[in-house]
Amino acid sequence: MRPPALLALADGTELEGEAVGWWDGRPATGEVVFNTAMTGYQEILTDPSYFGQVVCFTYPHIGNYGVSPDDTESVRRAASGVVVRELTDRPSSWRAGGDLGGFLAERRIPGIAGVDTRRLTRHLRERGALPAAFGPLELGRDAIVAAAAGAVGTDGRDLVGEVTTPSTYRVGDGPLRVVAYDFGVKATMLRLLGRIATVEVVPATTPAALVLASAPDGVLLSNGPGDPAALHWAVETVRGLLGEVPVLGICLGHQLLGAALGGGTFKLGFGHHGANHPVKCLATGQVEITSQNHNYAVADVPGAEVTHVNLNDGVVEGLACRDVPAFGVQYHPEAAPGPHDAGYLFERFRLLMARGS
Repeated sequence: MRPPALLALADGTELEGEAVGWWDGRPATGEVVFNTAMTGYQEILTDPSYFGQVVCFTYPHIGNYGVSPDDTESVRRAASGVVVRELTDRPSSWRAGGDLGGFLAERRIPGIAGVDTRRLTRHLRERGALPAAFGPLELGRDAIVAAAAGAVGTDGRDLVGEVTTPSTYRVGDGPLRVVAYDFGVKATMLRLLGRIATVEVVPATTPAALVLASAPDGVLLSNGPGDPAALHWAVETVRGLLGEVPVLGICLGHQLLGAALGGGTFKLGFGHHGANHPVKCLATGQVEITSQNHNYAVADVPGAEVTHVNLNDGVVEGLACRDVPAFGVQYHPEAAPGPHDAGYLFERFRLLMARGS
């Protein structure tokens, strides 16, 4: 039997469930967002971009195919918690190396199951992403509610320092040389980039001058957590790179690129989180089904051309510089397990680097 648990939102909403995963004797806190993907729960929960956030899965059955060592996106800190309707105890897949409940305990991720996630999702759509606290009722209802009242969201927070690599390392064996800024980079992103380049992954605070001194063919600005408006130091780094080397920005990297070109960023009501977001390429008219995970978006950027837009709400999903070799996308071309409609963007980056070499 799983112990009874409570999820309390900062606006006073309470939902009951059962405690799963890992606990340290205190209520877990974070900003609750919902994710509409039916698969990929392990990749989502190990994505450092979710640091500081609690993921509510809208799909009712989570854990059906278990977990595999090959599907972990990062060994460092990632999602701060998980909320599900039903957590499967007996997965069925030839790839499974264990069950999701055991994985949560191993990765020290607190969770709550048995929650009416449909009700929670509808509430978040109306109120927006909300800070929350949750935990076993044995911690005390008053303690959980008090923790929710004191919980903070991601607004104004620089969370990159919590997830970036402490030291430089290399991956891949491709013919080009790329420096990847680790703002919370995913393993799949590095694996795909490693097919076209030898990738040197550097801490987020690495100065632009030090990167340029190594004469790379290109620079990747990775995904990551938190509010881009709090990363003034990273924006200055990107400005030091533009015009000196081809640049690709993905997710948070795209936002930092937009800010470096004079654009602004703003917070979406409940963000884009899922594997089924339609994005239109303005150059071709083609619609890509994309994987997304972002609470913030780029406003109009005077120094760039908008290349992709979200068909659900018109948010800028891609931009390209007019006078220097640099472009960015808000969504995830490396998406694992998918969709893979946007995989061509790595080839576009390769060609951009090849023209500059």
